[in-house]
Amino acid sequence: MSPLTRRRLGRAALNTAGVAVFLFAVFPVYWMVATAFKPNDQIFTTSFIPFPSPPSLDHVERVFTRGVAGHSIWQYLVNSTLVALSAVVLGAVFALLAATAVARFRFRFRTSFLILLLIVQMVPAEALLIPLFTMVKRLGLYDQLLGLIVINVGLTLPFSVWMLRTFVAAVPKELEEAAWIDGAGRFTTFWRVLFPLVAPGLVATSIFAFITTWNEFVYALTLIGDQGKYTMPVALQFFVGQRSTDWGGIMAASTLMTIPVLVFFLLVQRRMVSGLVAGAVKG
Repeated sequence: MSPLTRRRLGRAALNTAGVAVFLFAVFPVYWMVATAFKPNDQIFTTSFIPFPSPPSLDHVERVFTRGVAGHSIWQYLVNSTLVALSAVVLGAVFALLAATAVARFRFRFRTSFLILLLIVQMVPAEALLIPLFTMVKRLGLYDQLLGLIVINVGLTLPFSVWMLRTFVAAVPKELEEAAWIDGAGRFTTFWRVLFPLVAPGLVATSIFAFITTWNEFVYALTLIGDQGKYTMPVALQFFVGQRSTDWGGIMAASTLMTIPVLVFFLLVQRRMVSGLVAGAVKG
């Protein structure tokens, strides 16, 4: 077999594997959207029906008009959006400041702090449920969206700090020193020199924090008692009954739940790609 033939076969194998992975990842999303527009008889049939024929808006209309558990679906979306965006903004601020401190300053237990970040990432979030619930209860934040925001910031902060540290460390110190020579203060240097250069990494970590917070279920269910304050992942459980499951309603609500994530991703996709590529190269 000639080298050219081997290269062509290798490329064909890679392309085939890429297409297979793509289909494996996309098919559940496609099936969710298709099921949301299928009548009940097509959902529960034993035959494979790839497309709704004809499409039905019954499930979507029911989710919008009847709501979930006596509350409008928009209320759950607002709760999820408020929690996710607040956690992203607060987490980005704290993560950038912490990453700058770790990357730029030498202090005692600096290495221990970095190791602790990795250890925290290894601990399952469910293992911290009871102590965090006790802490939230004592602080008077139980059944408050603020308590859920604080917990989500804490859960996503270690990864964000560790990732942003790479971006901050990659910025040459000479740029900051040149700004100081020109008379810029530390805050001006941080805002006008360092921040624009680490912005792609900040966007990448913010997307991770947004998706993690948006899909979080266990803490939202445990720390919130009022059904009107539930987030979308928790609201989906009401479609599952003791004797039956409203698959059409679940798929319609899940499709609606993915729209904000897609919009958020489309708005920042360019910076996300550049941030991930830069992080891979600099790391």
